[in-house]
This record gives sequence, structure tokens and C-alpha cells, in this order.
Amino acid sequence: MAIIELRALSKSYRVYQKAEGLRASIRGLFRREYREVQAVRGIDLDVEQGEFVAFLGPNGAGKTTTLKLLSGVINPTAGEALVMGFVPWKRENAYRRRFALVMGQKNQLWWDLPAQESFRLHQQIYRIEPAAYQATLDELTALLDVGTLLRQPVRELSLGERMKMELIAALLHSPDVLFLDEPTIGLDVVAQHNIQQFLKFYQQRRRITILLTSHYMKDVGALCQRVVVIAQGQIRYDGSLSGIIDSFSGHKIVTLLLDQQQASNGFERFGQVLEVQPPKVKLRIERSAVPRTLAAILDQHAIVDVAVEDPPLEEVIARLFSQVDERYQQRAAP
Repeated sequence: MAIIELRALSKSYRVYQKAEGLRASIRGLFRREYREVQAVRGIDLDVEQGEFVAFLGPNGAGKTTTLKLLSGVINPTAGEALVMGFVPWKRENAYRRRFALVMGQKNQLWWDLPAQESFRLHQQIYRIEPAAYQATLDELTALLDVGTLLRQPVRELSLGERMKMELIAALLHSPDVLFLDEPTIGLDVVAQHNIQQFLKFYQQRRRITILLTSHYMKDVGALCQRVVVIAQGQIRYDGSLSGIIDSFSGHKIVTLLLDQQQASNGFERFGQVLEVQPPKVKLRIERSAVPRTLAAILDQHAIVDVAVEDPPLEEVIARLFSQVDERYQQRAAP
């Protein structure tokens, strides 16, 4: 059963166009020119209970706008949405107690106070029973290993430590749905890994529904089985993570480990040479040509080992975004 249902959901904005120069500025006081920006263009989407879904797209694609609509922060221009049976922009208290929104570039904790003071405020806002509050807090601080930091002012914490505190604040009331907007933005590799491991464990343990936006493909690869790609305000792909590679990557990466006596040149005729580090050669080969190309290589060269891999997810996503942008520009051209 779908816990999130979107039907023809749209959001547009009127943006003031300010011309350059003093004369234009004065004229703008009396006669303003606007253009309409369609952030979300009639999207349809269903998310099932307990799914962990990646919501991907280039900057300005409509990802954050969609999360704000689902959180009731803004109202749509058209369309419908239901989250756990609630219309988000009605902002009913019963709905607010069942979801949480974490934005990597926005703070919900009091900057100059220890995180535990903000947690106490959340307890009062969500009317969490003292015993349940303490049990949840103890569980989350143990999982994130931040028990010694609760009394330290938030402003003195590292970026990774602050994000852990943001997650605790969001999960104190045990929401059924969690919206995550770039939760690992700006974090180092270790902090990203720690956040990923926590989210994976917590989601599997509690079976909550999570909708994640991220520009870090490692987040997606580590956490999500389903990927929804949005570009120019419309959904362009909805399916498995493996399916997106099959659909938008026309080649494979083939790594050859050569015999020590084998020369590492002359492989250009088999495919695009990406890297040569004797005795290793890496090639880009068209997906459909891999079987016959490998047969030809093995017939003509002394090969010790072969590895055939999909291209990096970052590369596939970048190619998808590029294709979508090119098609959009072609349709928009006069």
C-alpha cells in the first residue's frame, strides 16, 4: 500500500525580472516584469511503506521543492498529494507528529545552546512521554556515538557532529516518514560513511519510509534500491538502481591484467583506452560488443585476468542529466 501518493503535482513561481541600469530600476517601481518558473511539472509518484527511495536530479530540477510540498512548507499550484492519508499543506498536527524533514543546509537546533536543550524543546513540542523520550534519545545517541557531546554548544561541534544531532532531533518523535535533503552535504568521507551506516541500520530496524535527495552517488549506492530521477520538474526515470545503469549506460569498463611479457600498447582497436598502467590496461567497450571483443583480445594477447564492470554511477547519472537537458533545450528552441 502506498504511503506517499502524488498525482499531477505542480508548483510554479513568479520571478521578478530586474533590468540593468538606473532608468530600468526606476521604471521597475511602476511596471514590473515577471516570468513564470515551473519548479515541479505534474509529477505522479507512489512510495510504499518501508521503502528507501533516492530522489535525484540536477540543481534546480525540483527535488527540494517536492520535499517542501510533501512537508507542507509550501502549497502546490496544482495537483494532489497524500502522505499517510494526510494532505501535507493542510498542516494538521496529527500529520506533523508522523513525519520529519532534515535539510543538510538548514539548522533546526539552537546554535548557542547544547543539543540536549533543543532535544528537550522537541520533547515538549511533540508531547513525547518522558520514558519514551529518554529511551529513544539513549538509543540514538548510542547508535551515533555522540553521548559525550550532548552538553556541548552546537556551534562548537564539527559539521559531521551537527548533522548527527540534526538526525537525532528529527527522529526523537519516531516518525513514520523521513524526508532527507542532502544530509551529507559538505561532510568528509568518514562522516558520510557514518551517516550512511546509521541511516541504513535505522531504516531496516524501524522500517520507516525515507525519501532522500543527494548529489553524492555513494549515498544512493549504499542506501537505496529504488531511484527516481527528476529533471526540469518532471520524473524521467523510476526504477531500480541497477536498471538505471542498464538503461542509460551503453558501455562497460573492461580491465585487463596482461602477462609480464605482453606489450601494453595496441589496444585502441578494441575500444577506448581509459588507462594504461602496465601490466594493467583499462578499456571502455560498447555493451553489446563486449563478448566478441573479449574473444578477440584473448585470441590475440596473453591475458592473466579480466574484470568487466559497469561504469561508475556518477558517470551514468551525469550522462542521464545531460541527455535530459539536451532534449529540453531542443524542445524549447524556436
